[in-house]
Amino acid sequence: MKREMTCGLEQIEADFPDVGCFVQAGPSPPEEGWQVYSSAQDSEGRCVCTVVAPQQTVCSRDARTKQLRQLLEKVQNMSQSIEVLDQRTQRDMQFVEKMEVQLKSLENKFKQVEEGHESNIARQYKSIKAKMEELRPLIPVLEAYKADALLVRQFKEEAANVTELLGSLQEQLGGLDYQEVHSRVMDLENRLRACMQRLACGKLTGISEPITMKTSGSRFGSWMTDPLASVGDNRVWYMDGYHNNRFVREYQSMYDFMTTDNFTSHRLPHPWSGTGQVVYNGSIYYNKFQSHTIIKFDFSTSLISRSRQLDFAGYNNMYHYSWGGHSDIDLMVDEGGLWAVYATNQNAGNIVLSKLNPNTLQIIRSWTTNHPKRSAGEAFMICGTLYVTNGYSGGTKVYYAFSTNSSTYEYIDIPLTNKYSHLSMLDYNPRDRALYAWNNGHQVLYNVTLYHIIQ
Repeated sequence: MKREMTCGLEQIEADFPDVGCFVQAGPSPPEEGWQVYSSAQDSEGRCVCTVVAPQQTVCSRDARTKQLRQLLEKVQNMSQSIEVLDQRTQRDMQFVEKMEVQLKSLENKFKQVEEGHESNIARQYKSIKAKMEELRPLIPVLEAYKADALLVRQFKEEAANVTELLGSLQEQLGGLDYQEVHSRVMDLENRLRACMQRLACGKLTGISEPITMKTSGSRFGSWMTDPLASVGDNRVWYMDGYHNNRFVREYQSMYDFMTTDNFTSHRLPHPWSGTGQVVYNGSIYYNKFQSHTIIKFDFSTSLISRSRQLDFAGYNNMYHYSWGGHSDIDLMVDEGGLWAVYATNQNAGNIVLSKLNPNTLQIIRSWTTNHPKRSAGEAFMICGTLYVTNGYSGGTKVYYAFSTNSSTYEYIDIPLTNKYSHLSMLDYNPRDRALYAWNNGHQVLYNVTLYHIIQ
């Protein structure tokens, strides 16, 4: 069963034997008219909670309708002005035509007098003729005025045709009130997000084309939002560079981040190392420079609330990602909580994955993998599975996945468009269900496609 959706209305799909189900987050590219929030399949293959809706802030078709309505109003205002001008022109034209007849009649009389023999009268008329010659240049001006009047009438007819055409287009697109459409979309979004939160975790099956949010900073850095932030808290956190820096920028919203340089600066008590920082539940977790110490810094108190050494973890470019940059310890968050990705001598430099208690920073459990840390381009967690890229420059793909649920790994092939040719940070946000990336001085978002199975 499928109901198509016009601008601002709903579309719900159910009982569809689709192979994959989708999740998107972040703004859609301008050419896309829809945004897919979430979907799932049950054990019988029925697709439930599959949702397609206009983008969060404005429906693209409604935006065109609004622009069309504004254009129609402008044309109508122009038509009214033209109507007034046309009325004035018609009155002036009557005067001009009458004056033109009188001038020509007067000129004919002059010729008749000149041909007569009454010398005295002729001399008088010659004097008047001299004045007439001064008026003669007025005749072509009057002719031009008549031509302009004709253009005004033509313009009036064209404006009327355009008004009729715009009115027809408006009827075709639908005359829904913008505020009404926006209200419907927001109500639908709230319902769909509630549905999405009830979905089980999924397996990564695809990554969208990148969406560039901003171009700023150096070649290396990190940026993020808090997946546990309260409703209405859309702050963006920004950290330029990969070592020996202490200043974290706080932007009030994604819009402020994209359009302004207005930010609050927070000074950390110790510089960070790498780009593996994460903001989680109001605190930032980061690797202290030139150490294997993890620090939890509370933004509300501007104090360190906890710090702990990650035993045996390599640091100071011992077991970095393939791009270098002191990326030995990478902290990340998924639906299950806080994680640390690193390598140890005991595991021969291969990746170790540890689940951390976000309050105490103690290791809850660790998993060892067979993937060399230095051969990994970047890594991120989704639903308890670690995904690793084959590199950080050129052609990039996600090719290795380690599941903590089954303690098994597999090789996969999911293309990742590396638009700016140098990834130095790639992290998943479970609230947005999107990948945040720092790509050669560009802050980028990727939507992800997850395959959901409801048990």
